[in-house]
Amino acid sequence: MTDNTARLDHVVLWVRDPVAAADFYEQAVGLEPVRRSEFAAGQVPFPSVRVNAETIIDLMPRSAAERMTMLPGAAESSGHPVNHVCLALPEGDFDALRDRLAERGVPMTDMGHDSFGARGNARRNFYFRDPDGNLFEARHYA
Repeated sequence: MTDNTARLDHVVLWVRDPVAAADFYEQAVGLEPVRRSEFAAGQVPFPSVRVNAETIIDLMPRSAAERMTMLPGAAESSGHPVNHVCLALPEGDFDALRDRLAERGVPMTDMGHDSFGARGNARRNFYFRDPDGNLFEARHYA
């Protein structure tokens, strides 16, 4: 078996009530809430639940769907059950991915910085779509 250093960082789910969803995932599923009180206080845009040390599920309010403009066409896909899948990569693999996508003419967003994820704030991130229109985020942590 090949050692694959890529990791699933987070999945974003659209929910009607993020606090109620966090309560469900905590109580029914047994996942630890992350930033629930900060969300309830209006300090962060969404809460999350921790799957493991490296992976979280973000609970994005459906009301935010209309503001999803990170890539042309993103707003049209927003509000569906899954917003995007995020891959956390080592820095070299992150840069190589961006280069491969550029070589193939895959549209990408500008580079983002300090985006919150399972391991805190990522140093850099960007978004792209697969051939089927699924939205992905790639990131690396410092």
